[in-house]
Amino acid sequence: MIYENIRKNISFKKNDNDNINLISCILKTREDLITANNNYEFADGELIDYYLYQIKATQSKYNYLLKKAKKNGVLVTMLDQLEIKNSDIAI
Repeated sequence: MIYENIRKNISFKKNDNDNINLISCILKTREDLITANNNYEFADGELIDYYLYQIKATQSKYNYLLKKAKKNGVLVTMLDQLEIKNSDIAI
């Protein structure tokens, strides 16, 4: 399975696969939000509205995923985040 490296580094109480996928989605969404904000900084004309919409939509998704993780009791330390981001797994 593609998440085998992550599973070795992080232990969860329940639903290992679901929690790993959730963390990966959170990290990817966070990167998407940063990218959208960076793109907005250099946008002009009609692209300003596009990036504002993208930022708002991505922020809503990010907030939803964080609430879901909190509800599931998923706790990830910064070290765990770095291990996930630095693994050879495409998120």
